[in-house]
Order: sequence, then C-alpha cells, then structure tokens
Amino acid sequence: MDLHKKTYTTEVSGSPFTLEISDLAGQASGAVIGSWGDTVVLATCVMGKKEVSLPYFPLTVDYEERFYAAGRILGSRFVRREGRPSDEAVLSARLIDRTIRPLFDHRIRREVQVVITILSYDEKHDPDLVSLVAVSCALGISNIPWGGPVGGARFLKEIETNTNDPVETRGVHGAGANEARTTRTQMEYLAFFAGTENHVNMIELEGNEISEAKAEELFEAGQKQIRAFIEFQKKIIAEIGKKKTEFILPSPDSRVRGLVSKFLKGKLTVGLPKGALYDLKDEFMDYFEKDALPRQLAGQGKEASDFLKVAEGLFEEEVNDFVHEIALKNGERVDGRALDEIRPLHAEHGIFSRTHGSGLFIRGNTQVLAVTTLGPPSGEQLVETMETQEKKRFMLHYNFPDFSVGETGRSRGPGRREIGHGYLAWKAIRAMIPPKDEFPYAIRVVAETLSSNGSSSMATTCASVLSLLDAGVPLKKHVAGIAMGLMTEADDKTNRTNKSNKSYKILTDIQGPEDHHGDMDFKVAGTEDGVTAIQMDVKILGVTQGMFRDVLIQARKARLEILELMKKTLPRPRELSKYAPRIFTLHIDPMRIGELIGPGGKTINGIIADVGGEVSIDIDEDGTVYIASEHKEQADKAIAMVQGLFHDFVVGEALDGTVVRIMEFGAIVSFGGKQDGMVHISELGQEGFVKNVSDVVKMGQKVRVRVVKIENGRIGLSMKGVAQN
Repeated sequence: MDLHKKTYTTEVSGSPFTLEISDLAGQASGAVIGSWGDTVVLATCVMGKKEVSLPYFPLTVDYEERFYAAGRILGSRFVRREGRPSDEAVLSARLIDRTIRPLFDHRIRREVQVVITILSYDEKHDPDLVSLVAVSCALGISNIPWGGPVGGARFLKEIETNTNDPVETRGVHGAGANEARTTRTQMEYLAFFAGTENHVNMIELEGNEISEAKAEELFEAGQKQIRAFIEFQKKIIAEIGKKKTEFILPSPDSRVRGLVSKFLKGKLTVGLPKGALYDLKDEFMDYFEKDALPRQLAGQGKEASDFLKVAEGLFEEEVNDFVHEIALKNGERVDGRALDEIRPLHAEHGIFSRTHGSGLFIRGNTQVLAVTTLGPPSGEQLVETMETQEKKRFMLHYNFPDFSVGETGRSRGPGRREIGHGYLAWKAIRAMIPPKDEFPYAIRVVAETLSSNGSSSMATTCASVLSLLDAGVPLKKHVAGIAMGLMTEADDKTNRTNKSNKSYKILTDIQGPEDHHGDMDFKVAGTEDGVTAIQMDVKILGVTQGMFRDVLIQARKARLEILELMKKTLPRPRELSKYAPRIFTLHIDPMRIGELIGPGGKTINGIIADVGGEVSIDIDEDGTVYIASEHKEQADKAIAMVQGLFHDFVVGEALDGTVVRIMEFGAIVSFGGKQDGMVHISELGQEGFVKNVSDVVKMGQKVRVRVVKIENGRIGLSMKGVAQN
C-alpha cells in the first residue's frame, strides 16, 4: 500500500531533522511526523466543522507521553497504562500552546485541537523542539487559518564544579558532616525560545544567575535558529499546503458600539480605584440588559444573549484602547502609577509557630502565603515520566483558589495554571537551594494565593524565599521576581494580534487590566547578581531583541527594589524549627549497604524498632546514611547501632556496649546491630574470683570493655582494668 510519503530533511546540531507527511492520520486537518535523531513525534491538528457559542477562540493543545517511546513500562503494579498527563507533559503542552496561540485570529469561533503524541525518545534529542516544529508544519499545511510558521531554539549549558572546601552544615550533625565536596554538575542555563521570522513570542529560561547580557545573547542566537526552521517549513508549505478556510467574520452592530461608547464617555480616567473597572463593567452590563437592549435593539431577529456577548466584547475593546492610549501617548497607567513604579510592598515571616517556616508577600492587591516543610530524604518525590526517572528533593506547589479573584467554584486538583505557575517559581529558586551534602533535607513549599491582581507567580517566588529562610534553609542568595508588561501601537484594530513595534511602552509590575489587555506578560526572577528564570507570553506577534533588552533593564531595577525589602525583612536563614527533624549523616562502604538493609529490610527495620519513636534511616548509593529524628537521643541510639554494625574491632581498644545476654560462663555485650562480643567470667571482676556473672552485670546494663582477642570473627572482651562510668 502506498502511503504517499514525502520526506523533508535538514540538520540541527549535527543530527538529521526530518518532517514527514503521508496518509497516516489522514483524517486530521494536518498531520506531520517529526524526527530528530531517534526522537519521533506525531503532530496533528483538527478544526471543527461549525462555529461554537463561546466568547473566545477555542484552542486546546494536548501533549501525550507514551512510555513505550522510551522503552519503559511504568505505573503502579495494578495500572500499567498512561493516566492523566504528568506535570512535565502539561508544561510541554503549555510551551507549544503559548507559541501558536497568538498567531490565530481570535475572532474565529471554530474549535481547533492540536495533539502531539511522542512515538520514540532517544534520551538525547528534545521532543519539545521536535513537537513545536512538527505542530507548526501541520498547521501550515492544513486548511486552518494561522499566522505561522514558527520555529524554536533550545540551549543547555552545564558546568562541572570541583572544590575541596569543607561542607558547612547548618543544624546537621554526625559522622562525615565535614567531608570534602565531590565533583558535581551544575546547570548554568536552560533556555527555549520560539517565534516567527522577526519576533520571539515565547520564552522559557532557567539560569544560575546569568547576566542580562547573556540572556540577550541567547535571544539573538535563538532568533537565528528560529529563522532556519521557518525557511525549512516554508518550502514544504508552498509545495503541499492546503488552501486556508476563509471566514466571514461579522462586524459588531454599530448601535451597540455607540451605546458602549456613550456609556463609557468620561468614566475611563487615570487613577481609578482598585476594582473600579470590574464594577464599571457590571454596571454597564446591567444597564445594557435591562434598559438599552429592550428599548433600542429588540426585534432584530437575534437572541438577547447574542447582543449581550457583542456588548461585553465591545466594552473590553474600549478598555483595551484606553489602557493602550494613556500608556503610549501620556506615559500613564490606569491606577496612576509611573510606568516603572511598583505597587506598595509588604513582607512577613514566621507567621505560624507550628510550621517549619512561613512567609507572606504582598504587592498591591496580590497576596501569597508560602509554607515550608522539611523532611528526611525519604520525603523526596519520585518522578517517573517518559523522559526521566528521578528523585525531586525540592518541591514547590502553587494553589490558586477561586476566592483569590472573588469568584465561586468547586475545589479541584491542580490545573495547567497551577502547574505552570508553580514550576516557574520552582525554577526561579532551584539554583539557590543548597546541595544535599550541605543540607540533606527534602524540602516542600506550598504557596497559597490569597488574592490575585497580577503576577501571583512572582509573588509566589518572593513568599517562598521568605518561607525557606524562615525554615532555616541556607539559600545561597535571596531571589525576587517581577512581572513586566508591554503596550504597543495597533496597526489593525479588528485583529489586535497584528501590531507594529514602532511605538511601545514597558510597564513594571502589571496588575489585572494591564495583564488582561496588555500585549505581553514577561516574568523575570533573579538575585542581585543575575537572572534565574524568565517566562514570556504575548498576545501580539512577538518582541524584538531591542524590546527584550529594554524589558530586562527595567525589570532589574524593580527586582533590586524588591530584594532590598526582602533582605530587611529576613536577612539570613533562621535556626531550624524545634518541630523540624534533625538529620545526622555518616558514611559506610557502598559495597556493604546490603548488610545494613538486611534480608527483606530486616536489619534496618530492626534498628528502627529497637530505637523506638519516630526515626527514619535513608541510604544513598554512595554509602551516605541519613538518620532523622525530632529527638536527638533517639538519633544518637540509631547512629551507635549503625556504627556498631560496621565497626572494625582492634585488640586493645575500649568500647561502650550493652549487656544483652547472661550465661554461666560470661556475658554477651552488644555494640549495636549484629556486632557483639563476650566477656568471660574470668574477665568480669577487677580483683578476685567471680562466682556468678549476675553478681557483676545485669541485663541491659551499659558497660565499658576492652577488646582482648579476635579469633575467627569472635571477639573476646574484658572489664578488668577498665573504668566503668
């Protein structure tokens, strides 16, 4: 059977990059199989056949991981098929969605669904980049109207650090706590840029305090790779692309537009109080529905709901034009702030005495409460996805309840917004988290959005840092974040994504109306010395390199201002909470880990049972043993038992032990674990003859002994000449 395959190949980073179009998935509006190395994806797009009654353009992007792509069978013992998308799959879907969404005409009311299915993953070539280009090509050759193609660029740089400086631990004690660091790999930056031929419209960047100049350098390099991908696709689309579906997009009723303009005349002014625009909209919709609609628009052959949707859309357009006009012409903002002015700031820490750490950060009407919990290494999250199986030691979870925006709704699990915002704050802070050998705790931060009016994700970053420091986590530096906005001049008011970049204004600390009606949401976080995270979304074609540079300069000024407040609030880590577990470390020969675990975990579980109370023992592959407990005496007992299990006895050394068995001819003394020795009855007394062993020692008695002989693994002990405590 002939599948009519057409294959197009270029080269990216020394590996073949191929787009294949055939009869596979032939009922989709567009379908492309993309491959890079041995990573292969199927990208499809479908447009609905009729309009839907929604007040927005209905686009969905789904990213389907398949474990078979990496040759793995994952899941629980009872469920072996893929379930709900992993957080990583959601983030990949968001990355593609944010790139392609601005390039549709948002007046269209046909459903468009993009589905990416990962067919093969070679653990080397990034499936996100292949997916983005394959989706772009699928849309390009389909009948779906779209402003692409787009391209992408991914940059990763890792560096190895090797130092012999001693590890300074905080609140962590025990054998091996001051051993030298080993060589470790650190990420300097991981960046993903996407966009059209002349503009970048999506950025995801994580950096280890990279400079603004380095970020701009990556932007420029990204544009070159983007253009190469676009030229590659243009040839394919020109050769086999379908004719685009044409839509007759209705113009709004001129009388409705007139009513909206008349109502708003003189009411949109600079310096509106908080929430005034929302109140004004409610007032207008009530007036329109109860007064204007019955009097002037009845009998037009349309449902009242149709007029209401048009009126609501025109109201938003008027507000959109207003916030753009005052910014571009007068350098003014809705709330009266200067373009580079941050709203009032407030920061607190130590809000609750029982939690391990807490922080509150407020910027204007955006409020985020963050709470940190510390746990033993066993509290790490095991992450199993198509691409990786790893343990996540630092976790940051973001919640966005409906009450934070004054709405009602059902409680639900984390959605794409919660996952995306939490991930951004996690990226911003991750490079400042101390390594495990310095601070061997599992760390979980939960950020509760109490009120949201612009950039709760950057407020989450600030609140989380305060919470971590309050919990005693020795962060390398403070991290702060700020959301930047953009107002550009419209070339065509009927299609607001089509804007020039001849005239623009950058806004610091955008709030609700500027976020909703503005042209860009640019979030940047970092320390006083560099950038740790950038995320950019746009509602226009994109931004140029010059605009990118200007945003970074203005954002740095704001970031330093916020950092100053945070440092005054909490300049350094506090002591660990008395409710947090203390973790003690020691090291054993990695080849003897099995001895500590024992058959079926018998030995390690026996130690935990003998110690009693809440104590945990975790073991790394390198032989590091972590013993955690809220009570030092229990931890000390567990440490002694582990050390005793691996102690190499030497004739003549003195040891402390416990009498665990009394016999006619002597007593057995245990040093913890399986290690023990015997004190013969003749070695019990300091002077003279001992008739009964029990006359000298009792069960459970702590004694000090000296090793007198070692024969065939048996240890002979003596109490003669050894002072007893």
